[in-house]
Amino acid sequence: MTTPPVTEHVPPKADATSLPDPSSHPDRDVVIFDGKCNACQLAARRMHQLDIGEGRLAFLSLHDERVAQLYPDLNYDDLMAQMYVVDTDGNRHGGADAVRYLSRRLPLLWPTAPLLHVPGTASLWRWMYRVVAKNRYWISTKFFGTKDACESGTCSIHYDK
Repeated sequence: MTTPPVTEHVPPKADATSLPDPSSHPDRDVVIFDGKCNACQLAARRMHQLDIGEGRLAFLSLHDERVAQLYPDLNYDDLMAQMYVVDTDGNRHGGADAVRYLSRRLPLLWPTAPLLHVPGTASLWRWMYRVVAKNRYWISTKFFGTKDACESGTCSIHYDK
């Protein structure tokens, strides 16, 4: 198991582009994502935009020291391989299961829920999620116009599965 490089907690900027922080919103589900990956940052911002109304989500980079303190059961390698959502009941949803969970949680994603929850398709969604996660930097450059390289090579993930 790889030891995570821990960074000090820096409070979020107080501007309109900041993602909601769990310390300011303890009543929200927490999305744990790779805050050093441009594609992942973009995905987190999109999720925040989809979180209309009462605000259901808070966001935390997996590189934040609070992740190890708050969620010691989530290991660094798993967090590098997939996004996690920790819901308000403490349940952990990783990768495609997190996306499927969010499709039921965020009203703007409700139209996708029937497709994502067709019985027997969970393994297909998990496989697709792994492919996207493994190629997230390439995808960000080709489809989202993100040209900057990921910090510390964090976007190169290799699956042994």
